[in-house]
Amino acid sequence: MRRLHEFLFVRHRHNWLLLLRFAVVGASGVLVNLLTLVVVKKLGPGFDQAILPVPGTDFNVRWYHVYSTIAFLVANLWNFQLNRTWTFRTSKHARWWHEYWPFLAVGLLGQVVGLVLLTLLMHLDSPIHLSPTLLDDSTGFRTRLYWAQLIVIAVVTPVSFVLNKLWTFAAVRTHHPDLADPSHVEAVLTDEAEQAAATAAAAGAGSSGGAVPGRHDPHA
Repeated sequence: MRRLHEFLFVRHRHNWLLLLRFAVVGASGVLVNLLTLVVVKKLGPGFDQAILPVPGTDFNVRWYHVYSTIAFLVANLWNFQLNRTWTFRTSKHARWWHEYWPFLAVGLLGQVVGLVLLTLLMHLDSPIHLSPTLLDDSTGFRTRLYWAQLIVIAVVTPVSFVLNKLWTFAAVRTHHPDLADPSHVEAVLTDEAEQAAATAAAAGAGSSGGAVPGRHDPHA
């Protein structure tokens, strides 16, 4: 039990801190996501109206798919900037677009999964659809779309955290010991020491090989 406690809360305490920061950023992102969703829903057509059919299926692309995607893009940008400057602190070590495109790719993957789940929660023929009786869209708190979006965010966020930690910000953090996980710092420092030793050896070989031909050491 003691070893398990040490493994989880001592050796990987930095991971818990990262998760806490990511959760705080994610919570702010939820607000941004929902506020954007409310705005575009009020400005656009009815969210349940069909736009175009999905070929080979009985489903349609509806306005709530569009609204959810717009809300995702705004919140994704918000979350990325905060994660870059605060959670993973990589803003000084990598170019903005170099990190944003994998973050966006991870987000888009999550959004695809989220749209499938959103459809299942909204479609009345789905076995897991939200009750239109309880959530009759009469008020903001009884709007099915808002609750469906919240459920989607709750499901997708943990997956996004893992993928972003392992891919989006990993390359930068691997080469900077102050940003790396405590469990990996020793390996990072070892790699840097080996690189420094190799560089010094190469420099030493170059200087020793640079002696002037014909000149002898008088003490030899």
